[in-house]
Amino acid sequence: MAPALLFAAFALATLPVIGRASGNWGPRSGGPSPTQPLPDGTATPDAVAAALVLLTAAALVLRRRRPVTTLIAVTVATTLYLVIGYPYGPVLLGVAVAVFCVARHRPPRVAAGWAAGAFVALLIHLLVPGDGTPGFTGFVPAAAWVALPFSLGLARHLVADARSRARADADESLVQAERLRLAQEVHDVVGHGLAAIQMQADIALHVHETRPGQSEDALRAISAASAEALEELRSTLSSIRPEGAVAPGDTVAPTPGLARLGPLCERVRAAGFAVELEVTGARDPLPTALDLAVYRIVQESLTNVVKHSAHPRAEVQVHRGAEEVEVTVTNQDLHPDEHTAGFGISGMQRRAAQLGGTVTFGAGPQPHTFRLHAVLPSVAPPRQEMP
Repeated sequence: MAPALLFAAFALATLPVIGRASGNWGPRSGGPSPTQPLPDGTATPDAVAAALVLLTAAALVLRRRRPVTTLIAVTVATTLYLVIGYPYGPVLLGVAVAVFCVARHRPPRVAAGWAAGAFVALLIHLLVPGDGTPGFTGFVPAAAWVALPFSLGLARHLVADARSRARADADESLVQAERLRLAQEVHDVVGHGLAAIQMQADIALHVHETRPGQSEDALRAISAASAEALEELRSTLSSIRPEGAVAPGDTVAPTPGLARLGPLCERVRAAGFAVELEVTGARDPLPTALDLAVYRIVQESLTNVVKHSAHPRAEVQVHRGAEEVEVTVTNQDLHPDEHTAGFGISGMQRRAAQLGGTVTFGAGPQPHTFRLHAVLPSVAPPRQEMP
């Protein structure tokens, strides 16, 4: 509203000045005079000129909400202004603003069509004969008042469109990263639980006739493993719930971490695997993301041992240094030349990379062994200043 009022005030105030400067403030030859002479011999703009200026200003109020409608109204008013014979002046600013807004808020092809139409309309007054007709030299100001604002508006449109696409791409990247993170978490939780359950189920099927007592122990282990897996899965999925979405009575398990490596190894031992756990170094709490990463790396490594190792034994070593945490998991490997990174190992590598760490795997120090080694910084890497 304020820019339109300023435009109206400026255009009305400058109309007499433009009339004196042009020396021809009247209509074209043969028409009625729209001006009244002053004592000094000059003329003042009449009500028609003022009305066309006010119409242009009123149309500019809608320049952002309805830029095409604004351009049509402004072009019609300005064309009438020029056809009657009034001289060029600030009224053409209205055309420039309207063209700019169309180019800024509409697709380029649509904006180009409306801008071309406005340009053609502004040239109509060149075809009307009269003493004040500027001839084809009027082509230059008409082109300037359309081409330049159109170029500026189009540039702003393209920049805004590029920024919008960049924001959309960034949002989509965040969504995809969150989906991948959640898929990795679910894979680790469900994969580990199902591997332990499968192992115990195989034991129960194998001994249910000869040793019923051991079969019962295996079923208890299956029940415990499934309950823990469900609790951990519930905790993982709760991280994507909106705040306040937890129903009364729901319990959320604590985030897995270094302190829960003991129970994790016990579950694997209950599945019939010998697991040696050694944790050395400092005992102070780790950052939550790092604590979870250590747990998930050990969990996925033991899951791979349960699923793929020919010998039911694994050694887990976790060492906390001053600046990094090292995780080493070693087990027997009868095929040392067939190491490939599946979804589990790739997930561990992505998890470590997000924290600035690395995960390597391959033949262990002893013959026919496999070792997975992860190095995770215990402090956040320094932020790099933008150049």
